[in-house]
Amino acid sequence: MKAMQEQEQGAALLDVRKLSVLIKQSSRQKVRAVDAVSFSVGVGETLALVGESGAGKSLTAMAIMRLHKAQSMGVEADSIRLDGQELSTLSDREIRKIRGSTMAMIFQDPLSSLNPVLTVERQLVEAIRLHNDMSAAAARQRALELLDMVRIPAAKSRLGEYSHRLSGGMRQRVMIAMALAGNPKLILADEPTTALDVTISAQILDLLRELQTELGVGMLFITHDLHAVRSIAHRVAVMYSGRIVETGNVEDVFSRPHHPYTEGLLAARPHGSFSLDGHKLREIPGTVPSPADRPAGCAFGPRCNRSQPDCESQPPSLRNETGARTSFACYHPLKEVPA
Repeated sequence: MKAMQEQEQGAALLDVRKLSVLIKQSSRQKVRAVDAVSFSVGVGETLALVGESGAGKSLTAMAIMRLHKAQSMGVEADSIRLDGQELSTLSDREIRKIRGSTMAMIFQDPLSSLNPVLTVERQLVEAIRLHNDMSAAAARQRALELLDMVRIPAAKSRLGEYSHRLSGGMRQRVMIAMALAGNPKLILADEPTTALDVTISAQILDLLRELQTELGVGMLFITHDLHAVRSIAHRVAVMYSGRIVETGNVEDVFSRPHHPYTEGLLAARPHGSFSLDGHKLREIPGTVPSPADRPAGCAFGPRCNRSQPDCESQPPSLRNETGARTSFACYHPLKEVPA
């Protein structure tokens, strides 16, 4: 309750203003893969960033963490503030002190993210001592506590294991433990359940929700799984072709979407009875455009059944109509709740 009161008073743990990620195609040509996105994450709050593959969700998180390849990508932003500190002006050395401590990331593929030749204990102890002034013995005890915290059974025996000897769910729990090693205030979770089966995915979501409540961390949760969004997030930002097209509280966006793309994503969700009553899943025709071939107007226009000539002139900005409980970037939004 206190965290939500702080958010209502305007305090944001993470505040991103007009963040763009530019991919260098040649010495003279750059393409905006992420185009001037703005959002915030409050203390103890989860913001879900959703959209199809290629929307720019992971690039956004990598840019915040400063994990992009400088040789092939560039980042521009009016402001990226974390816990009141401006990140965009920090040097590489300064950002390394924050990465893993104030903010941490959970990657979608723990098998490739964990070092296969180092034990779980070695990797956890290294992460703990990097951000905390403690002895090797104290760090080992803390590593054991973290494994217990992420609900790994027989945690002590797992310290000496290698990642390839653990199940997918166990590896992801180790990744979460590593993310918590520096006591972060913000966690960026990049599709943390993608490689897991339904049962294990549900367990990981439950774990993340419990840890967030217990530790009071903010979370940017990146996913294309709308069921996961409903179970874990407070607010949602729908991303398409590098831009945010609709944002608001999860229940508001899910119950009354205004952008045709949001409505299309929701209509494409599998429902428990769709195969029994003969209903077919809807699909959105076409594909997400390449950033290099993005239309001059609304990027979703070529796939939209509500597109009109004015949609082709320039991209719509996020706005909020009277009575609407979400902000959306659309010249011709849906007025009624879709069936």
